[in-house]
Amino acid sequence: MIRKILLSFAIILGITLIAQARDNFSRDASVLPKPAQTVIGNNFKSKVNLVKTEKTLGKVTEYEVIMTDGTEISFDRDGNWQSIEVGTSSSIPSFFILPAISDYVKKNESGQKIVGIEKERNGFEVELSNGIDMKFDKQGNFLRYD
Repeated sequence: MIRKILLSFAIILGITLIAQARDNFSRDASVLPKPAQTVIGNNFKSKVNLVKTEKTLGKVTEYEVIMTDGTEISFDRDGNWQSIEVGTSSSIPSFFILPAISDYVKKNESGQKIVGIEKERNGFEVELSNGIDMKFDKQGNFLRYD
């Protein structure tokens, strides 16, 4: 009898956790933390098309935003940007790129635009419009092509 009760409890707990872990979708930017709303409002001309709120064990872990022009931005649970990707005809707003990275790309990859940037533990990964990926440290010093 105790075994059946414990099994029932485990099943109910599992169902509850799965239900809480479900991602949510919205077209309303107000579901984003204030810092994320500010970043979008100050740096992007297009409007928010879709916000995906990712949850793990009922807690928000990440927000993924798709803008009407196709730009994709991911934010952590506090609203700090983590990565940005734009189409190859656009480029990442300069606000997100360290001057050292921008200068290096202009000097060594003439004519290429930065179409993607991702924060990593030890720096940044940058994608250029020609498909080349580059790694930089936290100060913007070039490390290698990836």
